[in-house]
Amino acid sequence: MASSLSRRTLFRASALGLVVSPALAACGSNDGPGLVRARPKLTHGVAVGDPRSDGALIWARSDQPATLVVETSATESFRDVKRFTGPLLTPESDGTGRVRVNGLPAGQVVHYRVHLEGDGGANSEPVTGVFRTAPTAAADINLVWSGDVAGQGFGINPDVGGMRVFKAMAARDPHLFLHSGDAIYADNAIKESVTLPDGRVWRNVTAEAKNAPAETLDQFRGNYAYNLTDDNYRAFNSTVAQVVQWDDHETTNNWSPGGTVAAEKGYRERSMDVLAARSWQAFHEWMPLETKEAVDGRLYRKISYGPLLDVFVLDMRAYKDANNANNGPAGSIFGAAQTRWLTEGLRTSTATWKIVAADLPLGVVVPDGKTAFEGPANAAPGAPSGRETEVAQVLSSIKANKVRNVVWLTADVHYTAAHRYAPERATFTDFDEFWEFVSGPLNAGAFGPNDLDPTFGPEAVFVHAPPAPNTSPLDLEFQHFGEVRIDGKTSELTVNLCDATGKVLFAKKLEPKR
Repeated sequence: MASSLSRRTLFRASALGLVVSPALAACGSNDGPGLVRARPKLTHGVAVGDPRSDGALIWARSDQPATLVVETSATESFRDVKRFTGPLLTPESDGTGRVRVNGLPAGQVVHYRVHLEGDGGANSEPVTGVFRTAPTAAADINLVWSGDVAGQGFGINPDVGGMRVFKAMAARDPHLFLHSGDAIYADNAIKESVTLPDGRVWRNVTAEAKNAPAETLDQFRGNYAYNLTDDNYRAFNSTVAQVVQWDDHETTNNWSPGGTVAAEKGYRERSMDVLAARSWQAFHEWMPLETKEAVDGRLYRKISYGPLLDVFVLDMRAYKDANNANNGPAGSIFGAAQTRWLTEGLRTSTATWKIVAADLPLGVVVPDGKTAFEGPANAAPGAPSGRETEVAQVLSSIKANKVRNVVWLTADVHYTAAHRYAPERATFTDFDEFWEFVSGPLNAGAFGPNDLDPTFGPEAVFVHAPPAPNTSPLDLEFQHFGEVRIDGKTSELTVNLCDATGKVLFAKKLEPKR
């Protein structure tokens, strides 16, 4: 009775315009006598997030108020099921929600089935998927990572089969996907077509929410909804557990707390803080993560994936200082609390490998205009300054605490590269040698390569970038993802840098240091 009342109340609020959600507001209440309630629908597939040894988060969206229900089984036949009842999905969260399924065996393939339960037995058709629980014993691990979806006006192209990179990643049967940020391009409109410099035409599926840069909450929500109309993306989401983070384009290009969007960009709402708050809400509604499971109740967190792997997921956007020359005596890219969390987490980790999932590269120079920089690097060859000081603090603590086998993964710069950081080449030398691997974009314009800042001694061992800036996804060889494989017997870690066809462009095997 209580849930029926809440549904009627929500429908009434929706009809009065008190709740903004186009897909949900279009639904009638069907409370009158003799009316048949429409069955709820799962509108954008399903997704899996933040796996543990006993389960994972399952995400879905309904077109009308309905209860999320997930069933799991060890077999595709679903002979023996465990049932998990999730929240009532309502217009308040744009019809989205998630439930953590738990109590499942470790290191196993789990079949799951999602449906929606409406009033009076009006249930949705089910959607199925699979995921793997994290192991508790040494086992083979395969993860992929990348970032940047639907950037530079390159959206879903039906002529080429949509976002093909997700099909290529799925073919490698990964256990995990680290989404390194720029999951949407809220600041880029998607037009019907883009004419390329060589005369070829990129054609897009379009949507109302992508007609202009996002400013309202519904426009931000619509960006996520647009991406999930791609068949390849939805199929990938249903079978690969994700670990997601955000970067700048979820809000607007190169945003930082306290900033203002340039007047010439034509935004009515120019406060980056206001835009980021709306973006943050849409991100958490539409992605498979749970704020209560993050350290700060927002994003940064550790994903433990058995004795061979811990993944430290960073937020290098919400705690950074304003984009400037970045050459002062101090700066912020992690913030003090996140810096302490990362250094202590690395120190106490017992996993063989520690992957730091960063949404910005450490030594790649990323300009913001002529005199400002948005990442840690500032193009100055001297001692750490600005945001580099926090990076130096983390790297020094890794050395001082004798933490072994730390690998950094990132995206952001729209090309792929392998960087070896070594103190013998660096201005700042109080750190141990380490590798950073860059990969992207998933489906966006390709750029690069960028210059490297010498402070921490990076060497570009491998780079694959397009010959011209903003090369379109028609050229699949310049769309990229990375793959990490950990051998369960030897503990060796191999990084493959791949193009969007699945071709391995570069491979690096790392032996674990004991």
